[in-house]
Amino acid sequence: MSTEATTNSAISSAGSSDALIGMAALGKTAAALALVLAIIFICSAFLKRWSRQGSHQSANLKVVGSTAVGNRERVVIVDVEGTWLVLGVGNGHISKLHELSAPSPSANDNAPSSRFSQRFAKALQKQRTSQGGSASSDSDTAP
Repeated sequence: MSTEATTNSAISSAGSSDALIGMAALGKTAAALALVLAIIFICSAFLKRWSRQGSHQSANLKVVGSTAVGNRERVVIVDVEGTWLVLGVGNGHISKLHELSAPSPSANDNAPSSRFSQRFAKALQKQRTSQGGSASSDSDTAP
């Protein structure tokens, strides 16, 4: 019986050492994975910061204002070297709607949003009159 007891204790100690070796390997693998993920996050943060410093906005191009006209559509006014471009931006498509001269510096007394809406309304009115339509919109007669 004593040989049988030693055999059982040897088998149980061998099984527990295999389990410990397996847990140690799993721990090393988890630590290596955590290290790789930490390196990826650190590199991505570094690249984001570096790309912001490296790419300065052009002094010749500035977004003056924008407004949403649908779920994925926007109307944007961009200042390009003293000329304002009214652009329609949609699903992967940009189209030029109108071209305006930039306002004089004395016109900067108004708030940017009111300037945008006023100039946009004037541009739409000019476009309607140039196409031969009436200056009043269809929404004026809507309830």
